[in-house]
Amino acid sequence: MALCLGQVFSKDKTFRPRKRFEPGTQRFELYKRAQASLKSGLDLRKVVQLPDGENINDWIAVHVVDFFNRINLIYGTVSEFCTEKSCPIMSGGPRYEYRWQDGDQYKKPTKLPALIYMNLLMNWIESLINNEDIFPTRVGVPFPKNFQQVCKKILSRLFRVFVHVYIHHFDMICSMGAEAHINTCYKHYYYFISEFSLIDHSELEPLKEMTEKICN
Repeated sequence: MALCLGQVFSKDKTFRPRKRFEPGTQRFELYKRAQASLKSGLDLRKVVQLPDGENINDWIAVHVVDFFNRINLIYGTVSEFCTEKSCPIMSGGPRYEYRWQDGDQYKKPTKLPALIYMNLLMNWIESLINNEDIFPTRVGVPFPKNFQQVCKKILSRLFRVFVHVYIHHFDMICSMGAEAHINTCYKHYYYFISEFSLIDHSELEPLKEMTEKICN
């Protein structure tokens, strides 16, 4: 029997602790506004549009953190089935393989099991989100000039989580009754990156058929 979404996507299954916005800040208010729009049943294409009078970098920052939280939750749900034995390489089927490189511990693109790749990826994103020089939270502190480039890199790598989950663990997602949830999350992500041209569409090729099926 399929489980309800509340059971499947519970907080204790989050792969990484949720990043939260500080109450009373502009970003917290934007986050609440975005969440209210999502719950209102509005067309997701409209939900992702920049509200009048708002700063685009604030809007992107709110969504990058939100997608980090949501995709963490999705992967956390299947992570116990994503082992070094079942997924010895971080991939999206036989055609797409993702190698890890961070310029620090892994200076060259390196083949890794999906679970290790995911751990490194989430640690890397978390370190960026928590870096005040990149994601400033203090009033009056500007975003760095390369902020959108950093976000493009984060969103591009988060897309790989969707690829792996859809291609290698979608049967498990369906058996949990969570297909509609992950599809909605992906649609939200896809419309957002499309609205602001945050990913080269050639990078979305691994999920081209899925995208055409659920986003058009």
